[in-house]
Formats: sequence, structure tokens, C-alpha cells
Amino acid sequence: MELPRYPYAPLPEQQGTASPRRPVVIVGAGPVGLTLALDLAQRDVPVVVIDDNDRIGSGSRAVCWAKKTLDVFDRLGLGESIAQAGVRWQRGRVFHGEREAYQFDLLPEPGHKMPAMVNLQQDQVEARLVRAVQQDARITLCGQHELIDLQQDAAGVTLTVRTPGGMFDLQADWVVACDGARSPTRTLLGVGFAGQVFEDRFLIADVRLEPGARPRGLDPATPERWFWFDPPFHPGQSVLLHAQAGGLWRIDFQLGRDADVEAERQPERIKARVAAMLDGAPFELAWSSIYQFACRRAERFRVGRVLLAGDAAHQVSPFGARGANSGVQDADNLGWKLAAVLRGEGTEALLDAYEFERLEAADDNIGHSTRATDFISPKSALSRRLRRAALDLAARTEFAKPLVNSGRLSLPTEHLESPLSTPDDAHWAAGPAPGWPAVDAPLDDGSWLLHALAGDFALLAFGWPVQVPGLRVITLPGEGLAARRYGAAPGSVVLVRPDAIVAARWHRFDATAVQNAHARAHAHARALGRPQ
Repeated sequence: MELPRYPYAPLPEQQGTASPRRPVVIVGAGPVGLTLALDLAQRDVPVVVIDDNDRIGSGSRAVCWAKKTLDVFDRLGLGESIAQAGVRWQRGRVFHGEREAYQFDLLPEPGHKMPAMVNLQQDQVEARLVRAVQQDARITLCGQHELIDLQQDAAGVTLTVRTPGGMFDLQADWVVACDGARSPTRTLLGVGFAGQVFEDRFLIADVRLEPGARPRGLDPATPERWFWFDPPFHPGQSVLLHAQAGGLWRIDFQLGRDADVEAERQPERIKARVAAMLDGAPFELAWSSIYQFACRRAERFRVGRVLLAGDAAHQVSPFGARGANSGVQDADNLGWKLAAVLRGEGTEALLDAYEFERLEAADDNIGHSTRATDFISPKSALSRRLRRAALDLAARTEFAKPLVNSGRLSLPTEHLESPLSTPDDAHWAAGPAPGWPAVDAPLDDGSWLLHALAGDFALLAFGWPVQVPGLRVITLPGEGLAARRYGAAPGSVVLVRPDAIVAARWHRFDATAVQNAHARAHAHARALGRPQ
């Protein structure tokens, strides 16, 4: 696939043409910034996206896109394209040496539109996002626009931008920083970025096998995630293998903290490692990189009229596919809230709720990533002995399998304490509680429940139709798969937010209770129990 570009073109502000203050300016045209731009545009919010580059980066980088992220892409019109272009998988295998320690299945129950995981190289996902952005007249994508200063007051934000045609000021109501782990925006705000930097280094190698090659039992027809602890072809370290689109395989080799980075970059050294792993099968080295990672987050995700999202807000290890997935879910969480504030439908407390919820998600992801890294790279002799014991036991007993951590794969965070949620007023035996992600199910007309939500508030009514002014109602059977997944019975109702998070649920319909929960989910003071 030829990758699109977004070359420099001056904005009216730079040409001296008077222009109204922009509702939203997004800094950074990676997956997070582009996703947020598409989300806002679908809500009829005009957006300017500025980026200091004018092209998509090369190589696989982020490769695993989790179900929640695929659901977001599907709402934006890209989910089916990404799922069809990528490699679908849901099963993984973990090895200790050459012996299998255990297997797992990320989506054992059928009845979901999107798969558990799709592997598609980041540049291929970004290409689809860029094309969708370029086709939307509500979005202006500006390449070679570098943010060099930022000032704000109660009325708005002034961004000083450097371009090939000179510097100019850009006015915005709100700014969202999606400009990566080295975020210039975060630096200009003076927001700290604290956490742990891990000393271990890892090598990524994207390789293409010759047709028909199946070393070590690899089968492109049934792709799985394979992870080795202490394999014979890379003793003392770990190796991760993923199938990618276009016949590529992604291999991550742990190199250790004392690796000679310059020596390890040499193509012949990389090819020797890959050849040992592939048991001598012919291959082509397509791309490689060496990385060192950190688990850290910003102190704040909101500073006045500027918000942080994606790697600008948090950074995790690549094990578990939590980085890009969490960033896309930041955009999913923020888009409807920002649009509601701009339209006057919700208060600015919605943006505080964004910070609350996504700080919680970042801490959750950092915790999982740190534990996985500590297991993959034990720092002491005792830690190494404990890891070996867990791996040995996992091959023979069920209780030890959860102790083996090769990267807990990305799942959306449950916001149990969200200020936007209305707590249950009765016992529910099953189903997603307020603050939990909504779940998918097939509908009688052949469509899917999550797709039917369409990025807006919706009330799921099980068993018979109900009406609430200003709220869309989706009537579902009182029995069947959807009812079981939501723990519902005939008469139950579930209020779902635009980002497919459950806001409230009741066993019996009460229009006033639903309206109060709807107001609470918009952060209105009376519904939150605060004085007006």
C-alpha cells in the first residue's frame, strides 16, 4: 500500500486572512490524534490537526489492535477495512524452552462483530486514518506545522506555529496534545512525566518467509501469538512472535541491559538471530529497530483548556499491546465529552471526568506493563528462581498459569468510581456494571449492538419498548444472548454512553431515573449532587 502524505499548505491565519478561533486544534497526526479528529468531525465539530512531519512513519511499531479499539475504528467507518487487511487472532501460546507452558483464548465465546485482536502494521492503520481525514471537509490536516509556544487564558489558547512559510499564531477554544512521548505540548505546559525507565533493550525484526516455509510449526492459516522464555535459539532471554499482514512476521528479541546497541544494529547480527529462531528457513529482513521502553505518565491530563492523550499522557511497555490501544481509547473517551462541552450540552466537569477516567486507565495499564516487564526481565536471582518455578508449574497445574506473565493483553479499564456513573440501586447477578465497557451481541436484523450505538447515548430496553424524551432507545429481546450478556430480564434498561461505557442500569424502567442518570453522565451539577 502506498502511504499518503499531507504536505505543507498555509492556513488562512498565516496568510493574514481573518479567521475565527478554531473550536479544537489537535497537535500530532498519529493514530490517536487522527482518531480524535474523525470522532469530533462525526459530531460536526470542525478540527485542525497540526503535525511537524508530513508523512507516516515506517515499520511495524504498534501492530496489535485490540477488540475495544477495533470497535472504535468500526464506529468511525474503518473497522471492517482494518480487520480485513490485518491478521485476526485470539489464541496465544507461551513456551518455556521448547516446552509449552500454557495456552490462552482472548475471545472464547462467539457472537462479536470485531475479533479479539487484529495484527496490522501501524503505518497501514495510519494510512487508512489519514485518507479518512483527508476526505472529511470538517478536518484540516496540516503537515510541517511545528508547535513552538503555547499560551492560554480563560477564553482560549494561542499556539505559535513554525512552518516552511514562517511563523504565525493559531487561536483555539481547546487544544488536545497527541504529540507522542516526547510531547512538546506537555513540555510547554510544564507537566511532569514520571515513572520507571527499564534498562533492558529489545530488537524488533520484521521478516518475510519464503512461500511454504513453516519453521517451528508456524502456520499462517491459524495465526497465534507465541512467546518463549529462555528458548534454545536465544538462551537466557525471551522472544515474541506475531504474524503480520502482507506475509510478514514480527519478532521481538530481548537483548538484555548490557547489549552493545551499535553491534546489535548490524544487519548480519540481526539476520543471524532470526536464522536461529526460524531454524534455517529462508527469509528476507524487511525492517528492524532497537528499543528501550518506560512505564510512566503525566501528572495531569488536563491543564486549563489543554488536554493530553496517547503517548503524550502515558507510556507503557510494548508487551500486552497497551500503548496505541490505550491512546485510541483516550480519544474515544474524550471526543464526545469535548463535543458536548462545545455544544453546551455538558459542563466542563466532563473534561475533569476525562482526566479522572483516563488517569485510572493509565495507572491500570502501567501496573500491568510493569508486572509483565518484571517477570520477563527478573532483576535478581530470587526473581529468576520464582519465575522458573512458575513456568515449570504452569505446564502441569492450572493454578500456576495466571502467575506466568508474558504481557497481559490489552483490555479496556473498568471505571468503577467514575463521577459520571449512576450506581446500581439493586443487585445484578451478571452483566457490565456502571463504568464498565458495553458488550457486543448480534441483532435480529443481522447488525451488531455496538455498531448500532453509533457513538451516541442510547437506552437499551429489554423486553418491550420505552420512551424517554431526547434519548434514543434500542429495543432488545428480553431473553437471548444480548440479555444474558447484560444480565438483563424482561423490563430491564441499560443506559450506555457515546464511548460505549455503561452509565446506569435498572431492573425496572423509571423515566425520571433515566433522565437523572443522563444528566449525571453529562456532568450537570444537580445530577452530581453539587449546588448549582
